[in-house]
Amino acid sequence: MKTIVSVGLFLLVFVSSAAADDWAPVEQVKTYTVNGSSGIELYSQIGEKGPSIGGGVRTIAYTDFKLLWSRKYEPQPDGACVLTSARPSLTLIYILPKAGRIADSMKAKWQVFADGVRRHERHHGEMIVEMVREIEAVSVGLSVPDDPKCQKIRQELTAKLGEISRRNRERHRDYDKVEMNDGGNVHQLILNLVNEGK
Repeated sequence: MKTIVSVGLFLLVFVSSAAADDWAPVEQVKTYTVNGSSGIELYSQIGEKGPSIGGGVRTIAYTDFKLLWSRKYEPQPDGACVLTSARPSLTLIYILPKAGRIADSMKAKWQVFADGVRRHERHHGEMIVEMVREIEAVSVGLSVPDDPKCQKIRQELTAKLGEISRRNRERHRDYDKVEMNDGGNVHQLILNLVNEGK
């Protein structure tokens, strides 16, 4: 089988969940449909129809996000600038496979596979929420001296967010590597789906 499939690779990440400010992420679920009478047929369709992450590589599933911020910068009497509030608006977008026409004999195996993939992607979503939470923590209260027009503080915040984003991308890559390696959860889900007589 030449189908190349990976799971849940990330392009970028930012962080949040229902926290002290009582905001919560919005979730959207998008699906693509696969049909088949065997696990091999279903997996092959995933390779043909799954979300593309660029370079012609398709994934089984993918978690994306949209993040907007409402920030308030306040110049201080001493010439400093303080970021007094930073409220995120986070949408988590899950792209998952959905069974269309499949053999009755495959329905139970497919359900196990689909549930496992959904759990995998939910964990990606949780990591995104944690990242947004970290961004919120480093943002609120950030202060830069001698910045009466609140320009330097934006540059400093951008540098901090770049480092958080870099660490977050590494975290997602490491998670996928463990899950997809031999014996990993996703690797096992694929084997259980495509192996006959199990």
